[in-house]
Amino acid sequence: MFDKLIEKVKAQPKTIVFTEGTDARILSAASRLLQEKLMGVILVGGKEAVKAAAEQGHFNIAGAQIIDPETYEGMDAMVDTMVQLRKGKMSPEECRANLLKGNYFGTMLVKMGKADCLLGGATYSTADTIRPALQLVKTKPGAHLVSSCFILNRDFGDENLRTICMADCAVNIDYQDSVDKDGNVTFTAAQKLAEVAIEAAACAKTFDIDPKIAVLSFSTKGSGKGGTVSLSQEATRVVKELRPDLAIDGEMQFDAAVSPTVGQLKFPGSPVAGYANTFIFPLIEAGNIGYKIAQRLGGYAAYGPILLGLNAPINDLSRGCDADEVYKMAIITAAL
Repeated sequence: MFDKLIEKVKAQPKTIVFTEGTDARILSAASRLLQEKLMGVILVGGKEAVKAAAEQGHFNIAGAQIIDPETYEGMDAMVDTMVQLRKGKMSPEECRANLLKGNYFGTMLVKMGKADCLLGGATYSTADTIRPALQLVKTKPGAHLVSSCFILNRDFGDENLRTICMADCAVNIDYQDSVDKDGNVTFTAAQKLAEVAIEAAACAKTFDIDPKIAVLSFSTKGSGKGGTVSLSQEATRVVKELRPDLAIDGEMQFDAAVSPTVGQLKFPGSPVAGYANTFIFPLIEAGNIGYKIAQRLGGYAAYGPILLGLNAPINDLSRGCDADEVYKMAIITAAL
């Protein structure tokens, strides 16, 4: 999987900004990316502090651009741009204070075209990575929400490698109708889950997955009632209406999604049941637990969360990540 992604990023080199330039894991990954000439690297932080941390860890970051928000010559222009983007929701003083933080500063580098993509979250929470992205880069045209997916792969031997996609496992707690001030529904919960499915399918294709999408629940084809059953059913209907080119079915249980025998028994005639490789969860509890079971008990390597719906590739790291995960997530982010 990564051989193909590396070919892609080498063919179209990008510049990535890391928001936590003094973190040893970031510096290790940056050193490796630079050594392999995969992409340009910007490290956010005090120049002396970044260099000292690199020296302490014996990381060669020659070739990286180190930018300190405290001394950045373009800060005034950056503040002015952020004030315009926030449209009165932040004063110039508040914008300047936020831009002294690596997460906001790095995001504005992407917004202003100084970098192509961003990777953060080694020390920041997911919310602290998504918030500036939503405020500054914003969602892409036609998108109503930010979601996420994980790409998981496992080598089963005999050159049989299975790569799958799971969404949303990290961002949306649940799905509720959006209403205006008069109480009118402007975007339904099912439309939101359908958008997650469509975005996840698009991301899956980046990893050479031909998406076969299962919208999951505790019920298959109406065998159960209540809970998330109607949400999964309606989201499936919305996707089929919007994207008839996508292979999708639901609602279905996980066993029906992955076992051809069970799938065709419970959901006869479905082109997805038993053969799914892209799994859409109706609640974050199910998604987060599900991908971690696959990772910890199923032996899958998990990459993500990969953020979906934003106007630029901005991704979040787990605070428990290691340097190899940072390196691989940087390649994924640049490939997107």
